[in-house]
Amino acid sequence: MKYAFIHRHRQAFSIQRMCHVVGVARSGYYAWRQREGASSPKRSQQAIIDQHVAKAYHQRKGRSGAPRLTLDLRDDGMPINRKTVAASLQRQGLRAKAARKFKATTNSRHSLPVAPNLLEQNFTASAPNQKWVGDITYLATGEGWLYLAVLIDLYSRKVVGWAMSERMTADLVCDALQMALWRRKMPKGVIVHSDRGSQLRFKGPSQHWLMMLKIVVL
Repeated sequence: MKYAFIHRHRQAFSIQRMCHVVGVARSGYYAWRQREGASSPKRSQQAIIDQHVAKAYHQRKGRSGAPRLTLDLRDDGMPINRKTVAASLQRQGLRAKAARKFKATTNSRHSLPVAPNLLEQNFTASAPNQKWVGDITYLATGEGWLYLAVLIDLYSRKVVGWAMSERMTADLVCDALQMALWRRKMPKGVIVHSDRGSQLRFKGPSQHWLMMLKIVVL
């Protein structure tokens, strides 16, 4: 167990110091590692993967989970999938830490055009698909921070569309809107109400969807 502990944390701490702290000889650790590596080709491959994953994890200061680390490793030329990275993190006892400070979800101070407020604080509806309200929030998960965009129908108070991503972009909101449109069979004349966040200013391909809706942003 001591050797396994040293092996899991070898990217963060000196092997010599850990051997001294837990009371084992460094030569004993290397002998154990050689036995473990020779015992199975699968273990040998896992050890290599663990080394790369641990390095990427510590480079991100322990604040990223499998999705982000997978992208980092691919950028470094290592073909690997998210499940393999997640398994390696679990095997090494590594989990993403929540950051102490987090950036606000939306940016209301932008120079983009702002639509008139058609809702005027009237958050009631007499029928489905009259008024949808949306916002972006963030969640701390075992794989790091994730952004969640949600659209709710004010008539039933049910979620009609949602999307989740590692990045807070207009595409995130468009994906939630696209889900709502398909689930509600492409209604017309819906008022979609949100804050003034710049992510909610739709551009480019998303205009295809907005042609079917009346959009209002504070």
